[in-house]
Amino acid sequence: MLPRLPRRLSVTVASLAAASLLLAGCGGDEEPASAPAPAEETSETTAAAEPEEPALWPLTGLPMKGDAPENPVIVTKVDNTSSSSPQVGLGQADMVVEELVEGGVTRLAAFYYSRLPQVVGPVRSMRASDIGIVPTGAHVVTSGAAAVTLGRINQAGIPFVTEGAKGVYRDNARSAPYNLFADLKTIAGTIKGGDAPEPYLAFGEEGDSLGGKPARTLSAAFGNHTTTWQYQDGTYVNTNSYAGEGDAFPATTVLALRVQIGDAGYRDPAGYPVPETKFEGKGQAVLFHGGKVVRGTWTKDGLTGAIELTGPKGGEITVPAGRTWVELVPAGTGDVTWSK
Repeated sequence: MLPRLPRRLSVTVASLAAASLLLAGCGGDEEPASAPAPAEETSETTAAAEPEEPALWPLTGLPMKGDAPENPVIVTKVDNTSSSSPQVGLGQADMVVEELVEGGVTRLAAFYYSRLPQVVGPVRSMRASDIGIVPTGAHVVTSGAAAVTLGRINQAGIPFVTEGAKGVYRDNARSAPYNLFADLKTIAGTIKGGDAPEPYLAFGEEGDSLGGKPARTLSAAFGNHTTTWQYQDGTYVNTNSYAGEGDAFPATTVLALRVQIGDAGYRDPAGYPVPETKFEGKGQAVLFHGGKVVRGTWTKDGLTGAIELTGPKGGEITVPAGRTWVELVPAGTGDVTWSK
């Protein structure tokens, strides 16, 4: 669960000092009062507490102040083409995962938990790929999905909110289908939270230095779309973002994972075959943090398994606490490049 278990330290209780004898007052005939028996020494241990470790936000690894939210993680599917400009609400996301969709372009799964913006969008549809992306217990905000996808999403037990629900609305100032938006604060009031989720990644400390080689610019190529980043003043700036001014996602880490791509088994209305990201098994991992790059391997036991990162020599790689953008780059047709 979200809070780390507090560490406890057992210590030996020192024996109590013997009580002083109480002597009688005046009067020679009075017997002195009986002295209380000294306390027996004991070797029993008690759980004298060491200060508890702070609870951590499961999507960032940063310390949490106060109680966990009553709402679950809310994953919102956001368009990532020029038609979505300006995207709204990315600046308040805890984490973003970018995935391949039909036509060689991408779609975003924006994760919200520590903060819920009132406006996120444009909201677009789910894909079967999301089964391996959405954490257990999370709710998805979506414009819907193809019938075959809805069947698989329901079978996977992923709850979702779509048009017609409270908090999901059309902005008539934009053109359909890029005019669907979500008020996550309103939506959160209509769904039950449940238990706090497990950490999405193995997080280290904020500001951890992982070493590696210099890499201040990077590109994640998906086919007909390439997302480009530049390291500036401690964060990675998406230099071709469609986010509104001042609303871009401030990534402290970019994690590129090479993934296998399959066929979802149907075509979109334009006739493009719909790809399916197979986010399970293992593949190459490239971690960008602090203007440097570290290579490794990711593993994931099944679609709902935890993501594990290991270095070239087999040791665990932890992601420095902060806000992470995850690039699920096709292993066969995509590419990840970087430069000093």
